[in-house]
Amino acid sequence: MSARRALVAEDSAHILFSLEMLLEQSGVVIVGAAATVAGMRKLAETIDAEVAILDVNLNGELIFPVADLLIERGVPVIFTTGYAPEKLFPPRFMGLPTLQKPYDPDEFLNLVEEALAQTRVAHS
Repeated sequence: MSARRALVAEDSAHILFSLEMLLEQSGVVIVGAAATVAGMRKLAETIDAEVAILDVNLNGELIFPVADLLIERGVPVIFTTGYAPEKLFPPRFMGLPTLQKPYDPDEFLNLVEEALAQTRVAHS
């Protein structure tokens, strides 16, 4: 079985490293990571992934345009944020999986597994 592929938008190197360690436990590799919205947009347009983990606020810029692009491409999105979603999220994103920082590693991995299962069903 080949490794499953994730895109990650995160502006904290420490958190990105932690995510990488967590994902590896589930056989998921990060095939693209960016700390800016512009960088993440380029990855989202060119790299195939089975899940995207997106920090909502990258250095003061909101990730929502990239989330739209990924969703259009059929990539499940999981948001991470230190903010209250109801104060920041556009209504179209309110039902998507969202983890409040700091988040529980088990809860994170459960959401990733659910997203990957969703991808497998969509492609079978």
